[in-house]
Amino acid sequence: MALQGKHALVTGGGTGIGLAIARALAAEGAQVTITGRRQEMLEEVAADGLHPLAMDVRDEEDVAAKADAAVAARGPIQICVANAGVAEGAALHKTSMEFWRNMMATNLDGAFLTIRECFKSMRETDWGRVITVSSIAGLRGLKGGACYTASKHGLVGLTRALSEDYLGTPFTFNALCPGYVDTPIVERNITSIAQRAGLSAVEALDVMVNANRHKRLIEPEEVAAAALWLCGPGSGSVNGQCIEISGGQM
Repeated sequence: MALQGKHALVTGGGTGIGLAIARALAAEGAQVTITGRRQEMLEEVAADGLHPLAMDVRDEEDVAAKADAAVAARGPIQICVANAGVAEGAALHKTSMEFWRNMMATNLDGAFLTIRECFKSMRETDWGRVITVSSIAGLRGLKGGACYTASKHGLVGLTRALSEDYLGTPFTFNALCPGYVDTPIVERNITSIAQRAGLSAVEALDVMVNANRHKRLIEPEEVAAAALWLCGPGSGSVNGQCIEISGGQM
């Protein structure tokens, strides 16, 4: 139980990667606040060590209030996992400002607000881990996903800059950059890709599977294992890194 006594907050913790990370942290003894916009979904997956708290990462006041509530309930947040995000594609000439702003508000602004508010209590302790969930799109251009790619590049930049700001402290900042993961987001993207490219559902799935170097979807638990490693013993010198989980070198 390496994380006994630690309090973690995981955004987007009700499904997919976020839920897998939350469960992995709880299995090692952490008390984990899981957030998302729908309280009922969070309550459905809540179990020992997982505590549901509805929070909209796009809303500054809500993030600040809910982070304070989590700290009041379970103590300083020493593990912050900024995972909440949306993944949608659109051609440039079909991209509205509303589409752009929603992507940035969730994937980038939301991560910034989450980290900022969690760090207020974390910095008063002697140990902390900040993990952002970016994407392979944070390291290269993703065809058909310019807005998503820009938001994930921004998240990588934020993570790297914060790691520089706090070098020599007991706090580390790292980004996970997975390829296509078997989550509800991928399921929704099958329909989106099929419609945009005129493909069948099977062909759209093949596009994502073949984008991963080992030619299969990644399991959420594989991403969670990397997050757990970043919180484990001997991880203090891993800082400012972008860890690819993509089945091979991208």
